[in-house]
Amino acid sequence: MLTRTRKQLVREAAQHTQRIHKVLEDGNLKLTSVVTDVMGKTGRSSLDALVLGQTDPEKLAEQAAGSLRTRRMELVAALRGCITEHHRFMLKLHLGLYDSVYAAIASVDQQLEAELRPFRQAADLLATMPGVGRIAAEVILAEIGTDMERFPTAGHLRSWAGLCPRRDESAGKQRCTRIRKGAPWLKTTLVQAAWAAVRKKDSYYRSLYGSVKRSSGSANKAIIAVAAAMMTSAYFMLKRGEPYRELGADYRDRCDKTRTANRLIRRVQALGFDVQIQPRAA
Repeated sequence: MLTRTRKQLVREAAQHTQRIHKVLEDGNLKLTSVVTDVMGKTGRSSLDALVLGQTDPEKLAEQAAGSLRTRRMELVAALRGCITEHHRFMLKLHLGLYDSVYAAIASVDQQLEAELRPFRQAADLLATMPGVGRIAAEVILAEIGTDMERFPTAGHLRSWAGLCPRRDESAGKQRCTRIRKGAPWLKTTLVQAAWAAVRKKDSYYRSLYGSVKRSSGSANKAIIAVAAAMMTSAYFMLKRGEPYRELGADYRDRCDKTRTANRLIRRVQALGFDVQIQPRAA
């Protein structure tokens, strides 16, 4: 309940940020075109100054911090608009709601830390997996628990999580391969973690993503395959009490040399060459 509430609160904070963007656009301020995060240090300082009645773009640009100081002229142009009392009221309203939501998130995090204290070791194990940070580890642990004996195999856990395709067949033809509904809170977190995991170079997850994407032609199918592999890893990590062990980008090749050789032969033949292979003498 706590991890799900935190996710809902984060979404609510993002909605208030989007509403702030809309108010700025209505006042013809293009702050978002210069500042990446309008709720960051520079953006928040400028917003607070606007709420207090400051409209001079030169003075507003003085709030710039870090690398934005070198883009002063762009910032001044972006802050030149027409802010009315109505805009100030709306900015003050949404900034207050944004702050209150993040205060609630801090309160939830504090309570969650207390609740997870007996299971902190398991959460730390999950956090050793690529793409899985503290928050993702807490969500996974909260959704599946620590007792893996409830799931006879890793496949049962993947099926429960909704990370395997349905078997929808009729007259010998497979009509649908969409994944099952499963556990939506867990599934969305794993997919987000999978996108982070595939960015790590020379890793098994990156290799798996590329392989499935090439064979299926779908990035969505590939990322679901990575999420399913991460669910399998979490299953064995919690069951054995061991941290993540990197398999390497060549793991699939090492497991099935014949399949890899045939795939490479097809690629060379597609270029117009004849290929003949012969096992190397021992």
